Amino acid sequence: MTMRPLVSIPSLVALLLALLTRHPSPLCAQDSPARVITLGEAIRLALDSSSAVRLARNNVSLDSITVRQFRNQFLPDLSASGQASQGFASGSAGTNSLNTNVGLSGGVTLYNGNQNVNALREAELNARAGGQDLARTRQTIVFIVATDFLALITQQELLRVQQQNLAAQQDQLTQLEAFTKAGTKNIGDLYQQQSATAAARLAVANASRTTELAKVDLIQELVLDPRLTYAFESPAADSSQRPVFNLDSLMGLALRQRVDIQALALRVQAAEREILVAEGGRLPVVSATIGYGSAATTPADVSFANQLDQRRGGSVGVGVALPIFDRGAVAIARQRAKIQLENEKLALRDQVQGAALDVRRAYLNYQSAQEQLTAADAQQKAAALALEAMQTRYRVGLATFVEVTLARATLVQAQSAVVTARSSLVFQQALMSYYTGMLDASGVGNPRALP
Repeated sequence: MTMRPLVSIPSLVALLLALLTRHPSPLCAQDSPARVITLGEAIRLALDSSSAVRLARNNVSLDSITVRQFRNQFLPDLSASGQASQGFASGSAGTNSLNTNVGLSGGVTLYNGNQNVNALREAELNARAGGQDLARTRQTIVFIVATDFLALITQQELLRVQQQNLAAQQDQLTQLEAFTKAGTKNIGDLYQQQSATAAARLAVANASRTTELAKVDLIQELVLDPRLTYAFESPAADSSQRPVFNLDSLMGLALRQRVDIQALALRVQAAEREILVAEGGRLPVVSATIGYGSAATTPADVSFANQLDQRRGGSVGVGVALPIFDRGAVAIARQRAKIQLENEKLALRDQVQGAALDVRRAYLNYQSAQEQLTAADAQQKAAALALEAMQTRYRVGLATFVEVTLARATLVQAQSAVVTARSSLVFQQALMSYYTGMLDASGVGNPRALP
Protein backbone atom coordinates (compact mmCIF):
# COMPACT_ATOMS: atom_id res chain seq x y z
CA MET A 1 0.00 0.00 0.00
CA THR A 2 1.43 3.38 -1.03
CA MET A 3 1.39 5.95 1.74
CA ARG A 4 1.91 9.65 1.89
CA PRO A 5 5.41 10.96 2.66
CA LEU A 6 6.50 11.67 6.19
CA VAL A 7 7.12 15.40 6.20
CA SER A 8 10.30 16.95 7.57
CA ILE A 9 10.60 18.72 10.92
CA PRO A 10 10.39 22.25 9.44
CA SER A 11 7.22 21.20 7.64
CA LEU A 12 5.79 19.86 10.90
CA VAL A 13 6.50 23.11 12.71
CA ALA A 14 5.15 25.11 9.79
CA LEU A 15 2.04 22.92 9.76
CA LEU A 16 1.45 23.71 13.41
CA LEU A 17 1.79 27.41 12.65
CA ALA A 18 -0.65 27.11 9.80
CA LEU A 19 -3.10 25.43 12.16
CA LEU A 20 -2.59 27.91 15.00
CA THR A 21 -2.41 31.22 13.18
CA ARG A 22 -2.78 32.61 9.70
CA HIS A 23 0.17 34.98 10.01
CA PRO A 24 3.39 33.37 11.31
CA SER A 25 5.50 35.58 13.49
CA PRO A 26 8.72 35.21 15.48
CA LEU A 27 8.39 33.43 18.77
CA CYS A 28 10.15 36.18 20.67
CA ALA A 29 9.26 39.80 21.08
CA GLN A 30 11.60 42.21 19.31
CA ASP A 31 11.77 44.74 22.16
CA SER A 32 15.58 44.65 22.16
CA PRO A 33 18.21 43.58 19.64
CA ALA A 34 18.28 39.81 19.59
CA ARG A 35 19.98 37.09 17.67
CA VAL A 36 17.39 35.46 15.42
CA ILE A 37 17.71 31.67 15.28
CA THR A 38 15.75 29.63 12.78
CA LEU A 39 14.85 25.98 13.25
CA GLY A 40 17.51 24.83 10.78
CA GLU A 41 20.19 26.87 12.53
CA ALA A 42 19.05 25.56 15.91
CA ILE A 43 19.43 21.99 14.70
CA ARG A 44 22.90 22.69 13.33
CA LEU A 45 23.95 24.31 16.61
CA ALA A 46 22.62 21.38 18.60
CA LEU A 47 24.41 18.83 16.44
CA ASP A 48 27.67 20.77 16.71
CA SER A 49 27.52 21.27 20.47
CA SER A 50 25.92 18.02 21.61
CA SER A 51 28.21 15.94 23.81
CA ALA A 52 26.28 12.80 22.83
CA VAL A 53 27.01 13.41 19.14
CA ARG A 54 30.66 14.11 19.83
CA LEU A 55 31.02 10.96 21.90
CA ALA A 56 29.35 8.89 19.19
CA ARG A 57 31.63 10.46 16.57
CA ASN A 58 34.70 9.71 18.70
CA ASN A 59 33.56 6.11 19.05
CA VAL A 60 33.33 5.87 15.27
CA SER A 61 36.89 7.18 15.00
CA LEU A 62 38.09 4.63 17.56
CA ASP A 63 36.35 1.84 15.63
CA SER A 64 38.10 2.98 12.45
CA ILE A 65 41.45 2.83 14.23
CA THR A 66 40.64 -0.68 15.44
CA VAL A 67 39.84 -1.76 11.87
CA ARG A 68 43.16 -0.36 10.67
CA GLN A 69 44.95 -2.14 13.50
CA PHE A 70 43.53 -5.55 12.54
CA ARG A 71 44.11 -4.90 8.86
CA ASN A 72 47.78 -4.26 9.56
CA GLN A 73 48.03 -7.73 11.11
CA PHE A 74 48.22 -9.12 7.56
CA LEU A 75 51.39 -7.17 6.82
CA PRO A 76 54.88 -8.57 7.51
CA ASP A 77 57.07 -7.09 10.21
CA LEU A 78 60.67 -6.02 9.64
CA SER A 79 63.25 -5.08 12.23
CA ALA A 80 66.94 -4.20 12.28
CA SER A 81 69.27 -5.29 15.04
CA GLY A 82 72.84 -4.68 16.03
CA GLN A 83 75.03 -5.85 18.86
CA ALA A 84 78.55 -4.99 19.96
CA SER A 85 80.48 -6.61 22.79
CA GLN A 86 83.93 -5.89 24.20
CA GLY A 87 86.07 -8.82 25.21
CA PHE A 88 88.88 -8.32 27.79
CA ALA A 89 92.06 -10.41 28.08
CA SER A 90 92.17 -12.84 30.95
CA GLY A 91 95.94 -13.31 31.03
CA SER A 92 99.24 -11.78 30.03
CA ALA A 93 99.08 -13.44 26.61
CA GLY A 94 95.47 -12.49 25.86
CA THR A 95 94.24 -9.59 23.76
CA ASN A 96 91.17 -7.42 23.95
CA SER A 97 88.57 -7.89 21.19
CA LEU A 98 85.44 -6.13 19.87
CA ASN A 99 82.68 -8.33 18.41
CA THR A 100 79.99 -6.76 16.22
CA ASN A 101 76.80 -8.33 14.81
CA VAL A 102 74.25 -6.57 12.53
CA GLY A 103 71.21 -7.90 10.75
CA LEU A 104 67.67 -7.56 9.42
CA SER A 105 64.83 -9.95 10.30
CA GLY A 106 61.20 -10.18 9.36
CA GLY A 107 58.23 -12.46 9.48
CA VAL A 108 54.65 -12.84 8.36
CA THR A 109 51.78 -15.02 9.56
CA LEU A 110 50.59 -17.24 6.74
CA TYR A 111 47.77 -18.96 8.61
CA ASN A 112 46.49 -18.81 12.18
CA GLY A 113 43.14 -20.53 11.97
CA ASN A 114 41.65 -17.44 10.25
CA GLN A 115 41.80 -15.59 13.54
CA ASN A 116 43.15 -12.48 11.84
CA VAL A 117 40.47 -12.66 9.13
CA ASN A 118 37.60 -13.05 11.58
CA ALA A 119 39.01 -10.38 13.90
CA LEU A 120 39.13 -7.94 11.00
CA ARG A 121 35.56 -8.76 9.96
CA GLU A 122 34.41 -8.32 13.57
CA ALA A 123 36.08 -4.91 13.77
CA GLU A 124 34.50 -3.84 10.48
CA LEU A 125 31.04 -4.89 11.70
CA ASN A 126 31.50 -3.00 14.95
CA ALA A 127 32.62 0.06 13.00
CA ARG A 128 29.49 -0.07 10.87
CA ALA A 129 27.38 -0.45 14.01
CA GLY A 130 29.08 2.60 15.49
CA GLY A 131 28.18 4.58 12.40
CA GLN A 132 24.54 3.58 12.83
CA ASP A 133 24.66 4.60 16.49
CA LEU A 134 25.97 8.00 15.43
CA ALA A 135 23.11 8.39 12.96
CA ARG A 136 20.53 7.52 15.64
CA THR A 137 22.13 9.94 18.08
CA ARG A 138 21.86 12.71 15.50
CA GLN A 139 18.21 11.81 14.92
CA THR A 140 17.57 12.02 18.65
CA ILE A 141 19.13 15.49 18.87
CA VAL A 142 17.06 16.69 15.89
CA PHE A 143 13.91 15.32 17.50
CA ILE A 144 14.64 16.98 20.85
CA VAL A 145 15.27 20.38 19.25
CA ALA A 146 12.17 20.11 17.08
CA THR A 147 10.13 19.10 20.13
CA ASP A 148 11.35 22.15 22.02
CA PHE A 149 10.39 24.32 19.06
CA LEU A 150 6.91 22.80 19.03
CA ALA A 151 6.64 23.40 22.77
CA LEU A 152 7.65 27.03 22.32
CA ILE A 153 5.10 27.52 19.54
CA THR A 154 2.40 25.96 21.70
CA GLN A 155 3.23 28.17 24.68
CA GLN A 156 3.30 31.22 22.42
CA GLU A 157 -0.18 30.44 21.15
CA LEU A 158 -1.49 29.78 24.64
CA LEU A 159 -0.09 33.16 25.62
CA ARG A 160 -1.92 34.70 22.67
CA VAL A 161 -5.19 33.11 23.86
CA GLN A 162 -4.70 34.60 27.33
CA GLN A 163 -3.82 37.99 25.87
CA GLN A 164 -7.00 37.96 23.78
CA ASN A 165 -8.98 37.02 26.87
CA LEU A 166 -7.40 39.89 28.80
CA ALA A 167 -8.27 42.33 26.04
CA ALA A 168 -11.87 41.09 26.03
CA GLN A 169 -12.06 41.35 29.83
CA GLN A 170 -10.74 44.89 29.72
CA ASP A 171 -13.32 45.83 27.07
CA GLN A 172 -16.04 44.29 29.21
CA LEU A 173 -14.75 46.22 32.24
CA THR A 174 -14.89 49.50 30.30
CA GLN A 175 -18.49 48.81 29.26
CA LEU A 176 -19.53 47.90 32.82
CA GLU A 177 -17.98 51.06 34.20
CA ALA A 178 -20.09 53.05 31.75
CA PHE A 179 -23.24 51.05 32.57
CA THR A 180 -22.61 51.45 36.31
CA LYS A 181 -22.26 55.21 36.02
CA ALA A 182 -25.50 55.29 34.03
CA GLY A 183 -27.17 53.19 36.73
CA THR A 184 -28.20 50.41 34.34
CA LYS A 185 -25.99 47.72 35.93
CA ASN A 186 -25.33 46.61 39.48
CA ILE A 187 -22.12 47.77 41.16
CA GLY A 188 -21.52 44.13 42.17
CA ASP A 189 -21.14 43.19 38.51
CA LEU A 190 -18.41 45.82 38.16
CA TYR A 191 -16.52 44.41 41.12
CA GLN A 192 -16.77 40.91 39.69
CA GLN A 193 -15.49 42.13 36.33
CA GLN A 194 -12.57 43.88 37.99
CA SER A 195 -11.71 40.58 39.67
CA ALA A 196 -12.03 38.69 36.37
CA THR A 197 -9.77 41.23 34.64
CA ALA A 198 -7.15 40.89 37.34
CA ALA A 199 -7.33 37.10 37.03
CA ALA A 200 -6.88 37.38 33.25
CA ARG A 201 -3.85 39.62 33.79
CA LEU A 202 -2.39 37.01 36.14
CA ALA A 203 -3.02 34.30 33.55
CA VAL A 204 -1.12 36.36 30.96
CA ALA A 205 1.78 36.76 33.38
CA ASN A 206 1.88 33.00 34.02
CA ALA A 207 1.70 32.20 30.30
CA SER A 208 4.51 34.68 29.62
CA ARG A 209 6.65 33.00 32.24
CA THR A 210 5.99 29.56 30.75
CA THR A 211 6.89 30.88 27.30
CA GLU A 212 10.17 32.29 28.55
CA LEU A 213 10.98 29.00 30.25
CA ALA A 214 10.39 27.22 26.94
CA LYS A 215 12.94 29.57 25.40
CA VAL A 216 15.35 28.71 28.21
CA ASP A 217 14.99 25.02 27.32
CA LEU A 218 16.04 25.80 23.76
CA ILE A 219 18.96 27.90 24.96
CA GLN A 220 20.09 24.97 27.08
CA GLU A 221 19.72 22.49 24.23
CA LEU A 222 21.77 24.70 21.90
CA VAL A 223 24.39 25.57 24.54
CA LEU A 224 23.92 29.30 23.92
CA ASP A 225 25.14 32.15 26.08
CA PRO A 226 22.29 32.68 28.60
CA ARG A 227 23.25 36.34 29.04
CA LEU A 228 22.22 37.25 25.48
CA THR A 229 18.77 37.73 23.96
CA TYR A 230 17.49 35.34 21.31
CA ALA A 231 14.51 35.33 18.98
CA PHE A 232 13.52 31.88 17.78
CA GLU A 233 11.96 32.41 14.39
CA SER A 234 9.21 30.09 13.24
CA PRO A 235 9.32 28.58 9.74
CA ALA A 236 6.87 29.99 7.23
CA ALA A 237 3.49 28.27 7.35
CA ASP A 238 2.41 26.05 4.49
CA SER A 239 -0.70 24.11 3.57
CA SER A 240 0.74 20.60 4.03
CA GLN A 241 -1.92 18.02 4.67
CA ARG A 242 -1.63 15.56 7.48
CA PRO A 243 -0.72 12.06 6.30
CA VAL A 244 -2.87 9.00 6.79
CA PHE A 245 -0.87 6.18 8.37
CA ASN A 246 -1.22 2.41 8.16
CA LEU A 247 -0.08 0.56 11.28
CA ASP A 248 1.27 -2.57 9.55
CA SER A 249 3.24 -0.50 7.04
CA LEU A 250 4.62 1.70 9.80
CA MET A 251 5.87 -1.28 11.80
CA GLY A 252 7.52 -2.79 8.74
CA LEU A 253 9.10 0.56 7.94
CA ALA A 254 10.48 0.90 11.46
CA LEU A 255 12.08 -2.56 11.33
CA ARG A 256 13.74 -1.66 8.02
CA GLN A 257 14.74 1.93 8.72
CA ARG A 258 15.61 2.11 12.42
CA VAL A 259 19.39 2.51 12.50
CA ASP A 260 19.58 1.42 16.14
CA ILE A 261 18.08 -1.93 15.12
CA GLN A 262 20.56 -2.17 12.27
CA ALA A 263 23.40 -1.41 14.69
CA LEU A 264 22.37 -4.24 17.01
CA ALA A 265 22.01 -6.64 14.08
CA LEU A 266 25.59 -5.79 13.05
CA ARG A 267 26.78 -6.40 16.60
CA VAL A 268 25.14 -9.83 16.55
CA GLN A 269 27.18 -10.63 13.44
CA ALA A 270 30.31 -9.28 15.12
CA ALA A 271 29.68 -11.52 18.15
CA GLU A 272 29.41 -14.51 15.81
CA ARG A 273 32.81 -13.60 14.39
CA GLU A 274 34.23 -13.46 17.92
CA ILE A 275 33.28 -17.13 18.38
CA LEU A 276 35.20 -17.98 15.21
CA VAL A 277 38.19 -16.03 16.50
CA ALA A 278 38.14 -18.05 19.72
CA GLU A 279 37.78 -21.37 17.87
CA GLY A 280 40.74 -20.49 15.66
CA GLY A 281 42.98 -20.86 18.69
CA ARG A 282 42.77 -24.65 18.32
CA LEU A 283 44.24 -24.62 14.82
CA PRO A 284 47.94 -24.56 13.90
CA VAL A 285 49.78 -21.33 13.19
CA VAL A 286 51.98 -21.19 10.08
CA SER A 287 54.49 -18.37 9.77
CA ALA A 288 57.37 -17.45 7.49
CA THR A 289 60.55 -15.78 8.61
CA ILE A 290 63.48 -14.18 6.81
CA GLY A 291 66.81 -12.95 8.15
CA TYR A 292 69.99 -11.39 6.79
CA GLY A 293 73.08 -10.24 8.69
CA SER A 294 76.83 -10.19 9.14
CA ALA A 295 79.49 -9.98 11.86
CA ALA A 296 83.00 -8.68 12.45
CA THR A 297 85.70 -8.98 15.13
CA THR A 298 88.58 -6.68 15.91
CA PRO A 299 91.49 -6.86 16.03
CA ALA A 300 91.78 -9.20 13.03
CA ASP A 301 93.98 -9.67 9.97
CA VAL A 302 91.09 -8.62 7.71
CA SER A 303 89.59 -5.16 7.82
CA PHE A 304 86.28 -4.51 9.52
CA ALA A 305 84.52 -3.82 6.20
CA ASN A 306 85.92 -6.93 4.55
CA GLN A 307 84.81 -9.05 7.47
CA LEU A 308 81.26 -7.79 7.13
CA ASP A 309 81.37 -8.57 3.42
CA GLN A 310 82.80 -12.05 3.88
CA ARG A 311 80.56 -13.11 6.75
CA ARG A 312 77.22 -11.83 5.42
CA GLY A 313 74.44 -14.35 4.98
CA GLY A 314 70.71 -14.89 5.26
CA SER A 315 68.01 -17.43 5.97
CA VAL A 316 64.44 -18.16 4.99
CA GLY A 317 62.21 -20.40 7.05
CA VAL A 318 58.68 -21.62 7.58
CA GLY A 319 57.45 -22.56 11.03
CA VAL A 320 54.39 -24.44 12.24
CA ALA A 321 53.07 -24.25 15.79
CA LEU A 322 50.35 -26.66 16.92
CA PRO A 323 48.66 -25.92 20.25
CA ILE A 324 48.45 -29.00 22.46
CA PHE A 325 47.54 -27.70 25.88
CA ASP A 326 46.62 -24.04 26.50
CA ARG A 327 45.25 -24.36 30.07
CA GLY A 328 41.70 -24.05 28.71
CA ALA A 329 42.22 -20.57 27.20
CA VAL A 330 40.40 -21.39 23.95
CA ALA A 331 37.45 -23.02 25.70
CA ILE A 332 37.08 -20.07 28.05
CA ALA A 333 37.30 -17.56 25.18
CA ARG A 334 34.70 -19.49 23.19
CA GLN A 335 32.33 -19.69 26.15
CA ARG A 336 32.68 -15.97 26.80
CA ALA A 337 32.03 -15.22 23.12
CA LYS A 338 28.89 -17.38 23.10
CA ILE A 339 27.52 -15.57 26.14
CA GLN A 340 28.23 -12.24 24.48
CA LEU A 341 26.42 -13.43 21.34
CA GLU A 342 23.38 -14.38 23.40
CA ASN A 343 23.40 -10.95 25.07
CA GLU A 344 23.52 -9.21 21.69
CA LYS A 345 20.64 -11.33 20.40
CA LEU A 346 18.57 -10.48 23.47
CA ALA A 347 19.31 -6.78 23.03
CA LEU A 348 18.28 -7.00 19.36
CA ARG A 349 15.06 -8.83 20.23
CA ASP A 350 14.15 -6.27 22.88
CA GLN A 351 14.95 -3.39 20.52
CA VAL A 352 12.77 -4.83 17.76
CA GLN A 353 9.93 -5.38 20.22
CA GLY A 354 10.37 -1.89 21.67
CA ALA A 355 10.42 -0.28 18.22
CA ALA A 356 7.19 -2.03 17.21
CA LEU A 357 5.51 -0.98 20.46
CA ASP A 358 6.75 2.60 20.06
CA VAL A 359 5.20 2.76 16.61
CA ARG A 360 1.95 1.25 17.87
CA ARG A 361 1.73 3.78 20.72
CA ALA A 362 2.52 6.65 18.38
CA TYR A 363 -0.11 5.45 15.92
CA LEU A 364 -2.78 5.18 18.62
CA ASN A 365 -1.81 8.57 20.04
CA TYR A 366 -1.97 10.07 16.56
CA GLN A 367 -5.46 8.69 16.04
CA SER A 368 -6.49 9.99 19.46
CA ALA A 369 -4.96 13.41 18.73
CA GLN A 370 -7.05 13.68 15.57
CA GLU A 371 -10.21 12.90 17.51
CA GLN A 372 -9.25 15.34 20.26
CA LEU A 373 -8.69 18.10 17.73
CA THR A 374 -12.06 17.47 16.12
CA ALA A 375 -13.78 17.59 19.50
CA ALA A 376 -11.84 20.69 20.57
CA ASP A 377 -12.76 22.54 17.37
CA ALA A 378 -16.43 21.74 17.92
CA GLN A 379 -16.19 22.81 21.55
CA GLN A 380 -14.57 26.11 20.61
CA LYS A 381 -17.23 26.94 18.02
CA ALA A 382 -20.03 26.11 20.44
CA ALA A 383 -18.39 28.08 23.26
CA ALA A 384 -17.98 31.14 21.03
CA LEU A 385 -21.65 31.04 20.04
CA ALA A 386 -22.70 30.49 23.67
CA LEU A 387 -20.71 33.52 24.85
CA GLU A 388 -22.13 35.71 22.12
CA ALA A 389 -25.66 34.65 23.02
CA MET A 390 -25.04 35.11 26.75
CA GLN A 391 -23.64 38.61 26.23
CA THR A 392 -26.70 39.56 24.21
CA ARG A 393 -29.00 38.23 26.92
CA TYR A 394 -27.00 40.07 29.59
CA ARG A 395 -27.29 43.40 27.79
CA VAL A 396 -31.07 43.10 27.74
CA GLY A 397 -31.23 41.88 31.33
CA LEU A 398 -32.13 38.23 30.64
CA ALA A 399 -28.87 36.74 31.97
CA THR A 400 -26.71 37.32 35.01
CA PHE A 401 -23.11 38.44 35.02
CA VAL A 402 -22.08 35.11 36.51
CA GLU A 403 -23.47 33.33 33.44
CA VAL A 404 -21.47 35.61 31.16
CA THR A 405 -18.32 34.98 33.19
CA LEU A 406 -18.78 31.22 33.02
CA ALA A 407 -19.40 31.37 29.27
CA ARG A 408 -16.22 33.39 28.74
CA ALA A 409 -14.19 30.98 30.89
CA THR A 410 -15.57 28.09 28.86
CA LEU A 411 -14.48 29.80 25.63
CA VAL A 412 -10.94 30.42 26.93
CA GLN A 413 -10.72 26.81 28.04
CA ALA A 414 -11.93 25.63 24.63
CA GLN A 415 -9.42 27.86 22.81
CA SER A 416 -6.60 26.50 24.95
CA ALA A 417 -7.80 22.96 24.28
CA VAL A 418 -7.66 23.61 20.52
CA VAL A 419 -4.10 24.91 20.76
CA THR A 420 -3.05 21.89 22.84
CA ALA A 421 -4.79 19.41 20.55
CA ARG A 422 -3.25 20.86 17.41
CA SER A 423 0.18 20.87 18.98
CA SER A 424 -0.30 17.28 20.13
CA LEU A 425 -1.31 16.21 16.64
CA VAL A 426 1.81 17.73 15.05
CA PHE A 427 4.00 16.33 17.83
CA GLN A 428 2.64 12.82 17.28
CA GLN A 429 3.38 13.17 13.58
CA ALA A 430 6.99 14.14 14.40
CA LEU A 431 7.15 11.27 16.86
CA MET A 432 6.05 8.91 14.12
CA SER A 433 8.97 10.04 11.95
CA TYR A 434 11.37 9.45 14.83
CA TYR A 435 10.04 6.03 15.82
CA THR A 436 10.04 4.77 12.23
CA GLY A 437 13.62 5.97 11.70
CA MET A 438 12.60 8.35 8.90
CA LEU A 439 13.87 11.48 10.66
CA ASP A 440 16.71 12.77 8.49
CA ALA A 441 19.32 14.42 10.68
CA SER A 442 21.67 15.35 7.83
CA GLY A 443 19.06 17.02 5.64
CA VAL A 444 16.13 18.00 7.82
CA GLY A 445 14.44 19.97 5.09
CA ASN A 446 14.11 17.02 2.75
CA PRO A 447 11.01 14.84 3.18
CA ARG A 448 11.45 11.12 2.88
CA ALA A 449 8.70 9.00 1.49
CA LEU A 450 7.10 5.92 2.87
CA PRO A 451 7.30 2.94 0.55
